[in-house]
Amino acid sequence: MQIHSKLPNVGTTIFTVMSALATEYDAVNLGQGFPDYLMSEELIELVNEAMKKGFNQYVPMQGYMPLREALAEKVEYLYKTIINPETQITITPGGTYAIYTALTTVLQPGDEVIILEPAYDSYIPNVEINGAVPVLINLKFPEYKIDWNVVKQKISPKTKMIMLNSPHNPTGSVLSENDIRELRSVVKENNIFICSDEVYEHLIFDNIPHQSMLRYPDLLERSFVCFSFGKVYHCTGWKLGYCISSPELMKEFRKVHQFNCFSCHTPSQVALSKFLSNKNSYLSLSLFMQQKRDYFIKLMQGSKFKLLDSHGSYFICGTYDQISDEADKDFSIRITKEYGVTTIPVSVFYRSETDNKVVRFCFAKKKATLEAAVERLISIS
Repeated sequence: MQIHSKLPNVGTTIFTVMSALATEYDAVNLGQGFPDYLMSEELIELVNEAMKKGFNQYVPMQGYMPLREALAEKVEYLYKTIINPETQITITPGGTYAIYTALTTVLQPGDEVIILEPAYDSYIPNVEINGAVPVLINLKFPEYKIDWNVVKQKISPKTKMIMLNSPHNPTGSVLSENDIRELRSVVKENNIFICSDEVYEHLIFDNIPHQSMLRYPDLLERSFVCFSFGKVYHCTGWKLGYCISSPELMKEFRKVHQFNCFSCHTPSQVALSKFLSNKNSYLSLSLFMQQKRDYFIKLMQGSKFKLLDSHGSYFICGTYDQISDEADKDFSIRITKEYGVTTIPVSVFYRSETDNKVVRFCFAKKKATLEAAVERLISIS
């Protein structure tokens, strides 16, 4: 039997391809965004304790209430915004799931969604599977900043939502206060929803404040703000996150959620509800990851790569035009095979495959991993 594909242009992701190559050629994998160091032993013990105490059955569809209450307290502490844990927070199986559910909640066939490229690879398929149309706008290279004049030009009566991601994957750029002013102008005048991907919320560097939609009540009322515990606590395999929105939007979000996932892993939720009381567990993350970024930058000074600015996330991008004029995909494959280091070509984050001769490095790795990778990268010619 044949099936009419809802995503006819989607194949195997570059992350799967490059990780397979890394394994085949025993390469140091700076491609896919996951840490290679251990997560908190205390948090592991809290999960074990929860399981032993019998927290192994379903929690409510919205999520474990003590966890939602802890998150509401955290939001008030960080952003001075009062969130109702009963009506505004839903625990989800990962940040990507939260994004998909947010889009599915509001999109109708023919709606348009502003997506800023390079963009996390799930955004466009999530829009298209809902019958909506991605309207693609390139961030200004090499700073990867938003050109708000172009955004305003692309707004139409069909525009339903704008996708934001800060700190940004793949580039590490972050929203500024001016971006927030421009965003307010755009959405207020055009009645547009916001889907804000903030999974790297606590991985922001250089004393830059995170411009969360949660800071701004007027933006929050039209936003779905999506987060990831995995990115914060170095446990990406947990696939646990959450979404915060207005009560009206969250009511609709949960209608989709309850017939898809319904309930997420209970022991992890119980553990996190206790672990969140330790504010240092998330407040210390910026410095921890910034030190890794800075160490990688220092090591790379001896290479022919030119690293671009990164103010957040797991990632930093680098140009290789002083090494080769190859397409970035070909270059990434070649250095995996010949030099034993895996990166991600940034062109894959564009629908049009825009190639600025840039690759993405993940620096969320042990020092020894970064040292082994850079020793090989320095030798590339």
